[in-house]
Formats: sequence, structure tokens, C-alpha cells
Amino acid sequence: MPKMKTKSSCKKRFKVSATGKIITAQAGKRHGMIKRTNKFIRNARGTTTLSKADEGIIRPMMPYSR
Repeated sequence: MPKMKTKSSCKKRFKVSATGKIITAQAGKRHGMIKRTNKFIRNARGTTTLSKADEGIIRPMMPYSR
């Protein structure tokens, strides 16, 4: 049986944590930061975990990350 392919876009954007959750960068921080509140900018530092619904979309695209 041939190997399954991992989506290149997912390989670049997502990582799987030790507990099996999918980690991604925070959204909404690329441009237009002047209109964002300081609280938003502070809370959007670092990384975040995907919701269950989004995780269900991404997980099939990364077959070997379990």
C-alpha cells in the first residue's frame, strides 16, 4: 500500500501537542494592529489550540501526526 500524503499547507501551519491537540498561531495579527485594543494584542500572543470542529477538518490532512 502506498504512503498517504500530508497536505503541505497543514505541515507548515499546524503542530500536534503531546496530548494530541492541534496547535496553531493566533489569528488576526498580520496587519491593522492600530485599530486593535491592547487587550486583544496581549491575549493573541504565542499559539493557541484549534476548536474541536476545526480539528476535525485538519486531522485527516495530517495522517501521520497521531
